Amino acid sequence: MKKIFIINAGQNFAHSGGKLNTTITGWDREFFTTDNGFELQVTNLADGYGTETEVDKYLWADVVVYHFAAWWMNMPYTLKEYLDNVLTAGHRKGMYYSDGRKAENPERNYGKGGLMQGKTYMVTTTWNAPETAFTIPDEFFMGRSVDDGVLFGFHRMHAFIGMDAPISSFHFHDVEKNISDERVAEFRKSYLSRLSVRFLE
Repeated sequence: MKKIFIINAGQNFAHSGGKLNTTITGWDREFFTTDNGFELQVTNLADGYGTETEVDKYLWADVVVYHFAAWWMNMPYTLKEYLDNVLTAGHRKGMYYSDGRKAENPERNYGKGGLMQGKTYMVTTTWNAPETAFTIPDEFFMGRSVDDGVLFGFHRMHAFIGMDAPISSFHFHDVEKNISDERVAEFRKSYLSRLSVRFLE
């Protein structure tokens, strides 16, 4: 069975209740079942966590799946704190050994000291911004995609610990001003369809 580790970083903060990311995590529970050939572990950051336990979950997993809202063009501070704590604790414990450089050639091979080859990850994000904010060159993000812009460092972080190339991301747009039960139902359909393509076919 493929081992899936879900990190739900949805948070109740300011005008965000974290509800959609919790809902998406519920869709994961529908899909990543033993009948479909999966073992599943979930961490909800809002419930707290033990750092060493989280390191063990990364080492256990074949695939790590993240769900979070983009706050101020970045990941929420609770997820950043989690990653700072957990990845630092994973040093020489199976996540990464060093930054990859050797004393004889310190200018080369930075970022190649990861130990998590054979594992991969997937990320979903939720945005107030519409999708067109990322696709039209003269709109706010100047035509840069979520993954090549805001999440560039997030993806390089996973390369640093040796993970394989990510499973294609899924981004939910315009989820504040134009959310409705009908749109959430369409999100669910699209997301579960993506999971089926990526994990079952």
